[in-house]
Amino acid sequence: MNITPPADAARGRGRAGRATIADVAARAGVSTSTASLAFRGSPRVRDATRERIFAAASTLGYDGPHPVARSLRRGRSGIVGIVIAERVGLAFQNPVALATMDGLSDSLDQLGYGQLLLPGRAHARDHPDALSSLPVDAVVFATRGEQFDDLLAIMRARGVPMVGIEGPHADDVTLVEVDDRGGMRRLAERVAALGHTRVGVIMRTTQLGASLPPGPAEPIGARRDEITNRTILGRLDAVAQVFPDAVRVEAGGRDAVAGADAARVLLAREDRPTALLAQNDILAAGAIDAARELGIRVPDDLTVTGFDGIDIPWIDLPLTTVRQPLRERGREAGRLVRELLDGGRPEGTLMPVELVAGATAAPPT
Repeated sequence: MNITPPADAARGRGRAGRATIADVAARAGVSTSTASLAFRGSPRVRDATRERIFAAASTLGYDGPHPVARSLRRGRSGIVGIVIAERVGLAFQNPVALATMDGLSDSLDQLGYGQLLLPGRAHARDHPDALSSLPVDAVVFATRGEQFDDLLAIMRARGVPMVGIEGPHADDVTLVEVDDRGGMRRLAERVAALGHTRVGVIMRTTQLGASLPPGPAEPIGARRDEITNRTILGRLDAVAQVFPDAVRVEAGGRDAVAGADAARVLLAREDRPTALLAQNDILAAGAIDAARELGIRVPDDLTVTGFDGIDIPWIDLPLTTVRQPLRERGREAGRLVRELLDGGRPEGTLMPVELVAGATAAPPT
């Protein structure tokens, strides 16, 4: 029943001048419990009584029980926390994070869950009290391989169900993973089949939120034990299986400028690589820009590959890359949240990737 209150309707006397359900019950001449049952749609309330309660509510300007209070009485907040790798502004500049979040948000919206973004940089040692009391029913780590063990420990202590996209890797986190290693291995094998032997790798940065100069050129397996991001490490290992003598440079950031700077380090070597394998498409786009500035033609003089399969409109050549199901992995994470909150114990998911031939790879000259 939809009743519009008159503009001069009397308001209840609840806190802050807002009507309460007790005010509605008193005006309708029923008990508070009966008024509550009416708003919950209980068949135990007669139609005539229900209409009288709704008319009283309309007059008082009462819209129904507070949704947060109602959900908390059910033992649920209706909110899923989403941990992102960096500050919110930086996260939404990244097309991979944006596509994943789009799929996750779409899935959670359809399931009726609100979403609370939790920057991973604001982890336990910075705000332990706030994180330990956040009203979330479940947490999704959308951190692209970053582990955040300190935040993981807080959620574990609270018994909050956890889903991870590419990590964290723990027995109590249900994972959505993509075949990073397999995809990067197939990409490296394609480059090898073209005849390349001198290969450079532009590695994703391990420094969140930083804008630094590129690292030095070093063997692909150097300081392997220092890399905690399993996505970065898996892609390095996959290339090393095909090109054990490859060299790598760690980009100083996560944008195309950082990719260009890292590419210049590799292209300045005396034994200049004939192929650059970037760990994502944005870094690859920067590498193409740097090569062209140096008068190096892509793909005639230099093969460049990426990973992710995103749309990069400023590149005039379709990129040779690996396409991963970005939105689909977000939707799958939402499905796993629903299954966990329904009491299920779902298995993790490994999603396939697709090699995209593109036009930025060719035999060496």
